[in-house]
Amino acid sequence: MSDRKIEILDTTLRDGAQMEGISFSVNDKFQVFDSLSALGIKYVEAGNPGSNPKDREFFARYKNEQRQPAGSVLAAFGSTRRKGMKPQDDPGLADLMSADTSTIVVFGKCWNLQVREVLRVSLKENLSMIEDTISWLVSNGREVIFDAEHFFEAWRENRDYALDCMRAAARGGAVCICLCDTNGSTMPEEVSRVTGEVLSELEGVKIGIHCHNDTGMAVANSIAAVLAGADHVQGTLNGIGERCGNANLATIIANLELKYGISCLPEGKLEHLTPAVRNMAEIANIVIPNGEPYVGISAFTHKAGMHVDGVKKNPSTFEHVPPESVGNSRRFLMSEIAGRAAVLDVIHRIRPDMAKDAPEVARVLHKMKELEHQGYHFEGAEASQELLVCKELGMYKPFFNLEKIRIASEQPQTGEYSAYAFIKILVDGIDETTAAEGEGPVNAMDRALKKAMKVFYPQLTSVRLTDYKVRVLNADDTASSVRTLIESTDGHRVWRTVGVSTDILEASWQALVDSLEYKLMRSKLGWED
Repeated sequence: MSDRKIEILDTTLRDGAQMEGISFSVNDKFQVFDSLSALGIKYVEAGNPGSNPKDREFFARYKNEQRQPAGSVLAAFGSTRRKGMKPQDDPGLADLMSADTSTIVVFGKCWNLQVREVLRVSLKENLSMIEDTISWLVSNGREVIFDAEHFFEAWRENRDYALDCMRAAARGGAVCICLCDTNGSTMPEEVSRVTGEVLSELEGVKIGIHCHNDTGMAVANSIAAVLAGADHVQGTLNGIGERCGNANLATIIANLELKYGISCLPEGKLEHLTPAVRNMAEIANIVIPNGEPYVGISAFTHKAGMHVDGVKKNPSTFEHVPPESVGNSRRFLMSEIAGRAAVLDVIHRIRPDMAKDAPEVARVLHKMKELEHQGYHFEGAEASQELLVCKELGMYKPFFNLEKIRIASEQPQTGEYSAYAFIKILVDGIDETTAAEGEGPVNAMDRALKKAMKVFYPQLTSVRLTDYKVRVLNADDTASSVRTLIESTDGHRVWRTVGVSTDILEASWQALVDSLEYKLMRSKLGWED
């Protein structure tokens, strides 16, 4: 481990919120801040208090609640003063001051094109706007980070003027000047070269990097800047942001800490990275790609029999770092190409004492391959595979019996709901009959089943369906089989279940039942975290 330490600034609540489909409530913003703070991110940029009512409410609540000092420094974001106006008279700067944060991130123009065509001021006036703004904020007790917007375009067009802007920010008292690849157009070798040149020209001020992912290079560019000498990195923990997103801090942090020995988080915090990323995804209501480096569910997942066998003998054969180093876990998939090692791994979650040559292992493997031949797909449905093992080992007893179910749909749809489900179940000789409306028959069925089950099993109250996929397996005619894959969560864990049938509702029913019984089975067997 080197002696270098990198400051991390997360802009999920500002830049990340500009992603299509993302909308944080004020309560969401507090959850995000608390999650980042618990991880040990140094700065959390929470928005522009002058841009919208939601950001104003967040900063006002934060100030009024007099929250105790946290692991992260809260930062407000805004622009340099307006042309022809003194900083003390600028309403935008007044809003920044009213947020009452100790740190303020100010962005300014450095590119000739933007200075002349967007700000419509002289190059000299723009330099005054940068220096005056920062100097005034610093004189009022604020720490200032300067974001040099479109810096790399500015450098290509007029290197000397871009440097003049940096020097103006430094004279104003900025503690950090962040080079922004705002258009996401720059390649790593250019980022490295330019960062090094800037560092050779400026002294006494920290240099940072802020990259967008329009060429898929945001992570590589950020690391290139750090290796060239930058000590401050901006991005979002999940890589979310406008257009193609921002630099993914989860990947950057893990790479810097594990590959380069450069510290980004307080000691002991890296192992909380995966839970933090997944918690952020839950708050933002986004899905983390399975193959996301370090934190994705498939990042340490093995399917091929030879790979599974190799990892069991020596994990370094197919894993570049231990999964627990970033808070993730190893998974072995049961599939038609899996061997006994993968099957035994699943069995050992339930029966740690089971020997590799036990007849139950062969029985589970045979049953799994038989079902996959019918169209089941267990590699993406770990909950169904664990239930299959429980059934084959004689540990499973149904948690309810279905007495009746009826589903009706409206066509055309006449209101908010288009389908209705009526259900009667039996638990230990006691029946429960319920009905529910839904946005389609599967949603109605899901609501009705949960409504009935929660009467007997209140722990199911927290369970909700988060994803639903259907695939036609043999598209020969209308009697084709379909496979449904359902993802569920209780707010802490995420699991997937699968169902197969020629009837899409029957396939969905199988997956829905597995999703609830898996939660109950975990409680019964003492698997709860």
